[in-house]
Amino acid sequence: MASEDYWRTLIALAEKHDFRIFADECYSEIYRDAPPVGALEVAARMGADPERVVIFHSLSKRSNLPGLRSGFCAGGKQSIARIRQLRNYAGAPLPLPLQKVAEKVWADESHVIENRALYHQKYEVADRILGKVPGYASPQAGFFLWLPVGDGEAAALKLWRETGVRVLPGAYLAREVGGKTPGEGYIRVAMVAPTQEMQRGLTLLRDCLYE
Repeated sequence: MASEDYWRTLIALAEKHDFRIFADECYSEIYRDAPPVGALEVAARMGADPERVVIFHSLSKRSNLPGLRSGFCAGGKQSIARIRQLRNYAGAPLPLPLQKVAEKVWADESHVIENRALYHQKYEVADRILGKVPGYASPQAGFFLWLPVGDGEAAALKLWRETGVRVLPGAYLAREVGGKTPGEGYIRVAMVAPTQEMQRGLTLLRDCLYE
C-alpha cells in the first residue's frame, strides 16, 4: 500500500515538475487492518494544487461487480470538467436499470465490510499454507499473492499441467526496465475463489512448486 510519505514525495515531484497523478484507488476498501491513505487526502493536507491529482474508484473491486462497469473519479474542478467533455465524445452510457442498481450498491457499506472480512480470512489461509515459503510476503491489502518462483512462466505452465491450477506469470504484468522485467521471477495468484476452493488450490500450488 502506498504510504503517506510515498504520496507526499510523489505529489511534491508533481508540483516541482508540473505533471498530474492519476491514482487507481479501486482496491482501497480491501485491506487487512488499517485503511490506506488516499492521494487526494494527502494532497489536501499538503496544500497542493487541487488539479494535481485525480483518483479513480470502481464497484469492480469494492463490491465484486466487475460486470456492472460503474465507477467514479474525483479531482480538481478543471480536471473533472475535462473528463466530462471527454465522456461526451468517448463515454459509453450505462443503461438506466444498471445505474439504479449501482446507486443502491454505492449507498450500501455493509456488504463492503463483509467482503473485507472474507478477504481477511483468506489472508490467514494463505499465511497458514504458504507462510514457510522462502520470500513469501503476507498481503496487507488487495486480493492477489505475488509468489517468488524463479521463472514465472515456467512455474505457471508446470502448475497448470500438473494440478490444473491457473496463475499468471508476473512478467505479463510488468514492462521491461533496464533489460529486465521486474515480475519475471514471480507468479500472481488471485484469491477470488470460495475459501475452501482457494485453500485446496493454494495447497496444490505449494506442493507442486515448493515441496
